[in-house]
Amino acid sequence: MKKILIIFSLILFTSFSYSQSFKQVKIDSLVSVALPPTYITKDTLNQRIFSANASFGYVVVIREPNSKTIAPLKKEKDLNKVFKDYANGIVKLSGGTVENKRDTTVGALKGLRFDLRTDNGDGSVQYRRFLLLYTHDVTYTFEYYYDEMRAALTKDEVKTYFSSIKLSPELQRNDQYLVASVGPDLFGVSQIMIYAGIAIIIVVSITMTVRRKKRNDDLTD
Repeated sequence: MKKILIIFSLILFTSFSYSQSFKQVKIDSLVSVALPPTYITKDTLNQRIFSANASFGYVVVIREPNSKTIAPLKKEKDLNKVFKDYANGIVKLSGGTVENKRDTTVGALKGLRFDLRTDNGDGSVQYRRFLLLYTHDVTYTFEYYYDEMRAALTKDEVKTYFSSIKLSPELQRNDQYLVASVGPDLFGVSQIMIYAGIAIIIVVSITMTVRRKKRNDDLTD
């Protein structure tokens, strides 16, 4: 029993210390988020990807500029459709199921938060918590990836990560949709952009899975 208490105390200490070591990182001039100090960045096809191993999971931020040919969304219902198509596209490409989907706000922006549950069929279940922020110019995807067995341990770290997202006061709701817009409806083009972004997320997910398995193999050696 004493050994169990010691191990549990060490886990709590490690989690607290790691959360404290997160540092605020600028994704661009308008958005920042706290990441583990060991984060890496990758620029490809005009997208920028930030990723890092956390104490009990893996964090990813994707900054993807939207096509300049896409007209601003007209109303909030158009933004809701973007969110819906995004979540549905993730499900179709990953084979997982969406849980706990809900609207949220970060600063003045409306966002979508949901968990993606995937079962590998071998008894192992993974979760990926998403937070999507869409603006006319850029789509931001924040993700935390973890194994189901570590769910209880990730709570503080997940909270630290997502609650650290900071937006410039320059970003307002009219950067997402224009209520009185009378321009041509090019919303169908935005769906192409969404699926392109989803494809990038799937590639990142595969990379995370390979790293996780390698990390587990190293721990068992």
